[in-house]
Amino acid sequence: MTYSAEKAIYKVNGNNKGNKVKYMLIKALEKKKEKLRIEVDGETHTLLNLLRENAWKTGAKQAAYIIKHPYLSRPEMIIRAKNPGKVLNDAIQLIINNTKEFEREFGRALKR
Repeated sequence: MTYSAEKAIYKVNGNNKGNKVKYMLIKALEKKKEKLRIEVDGETHTLLNLLRENAWKTGAKQAAYIIKHPYLSRPEMIIRAKNPGKVLNDAIQLIINNTKEFEREFGRALKR
């Protein structure tokens, strides 16, 4: 995963096994010292709820998202923290680590 604050784009390579690479476009709508508001193109409640929950775990004072219209608007997420960019990055890393742990445990369970 790479992040460019200047362009406000996360490029997420969701796969390393030959599937298509998915690039996720994230636009920074508002970036202040203790507030970050982003727009996430092409995502739904599944990812945003996961990000919101993990942002709380990584130090957010506030973490919420809104999808104004399911077909006509892009979801927005707001994070308030001492360093909201770090909280978002830490939340993403926590999701990655939890997914890897789940994959290991699931593999062990299948071998039993």
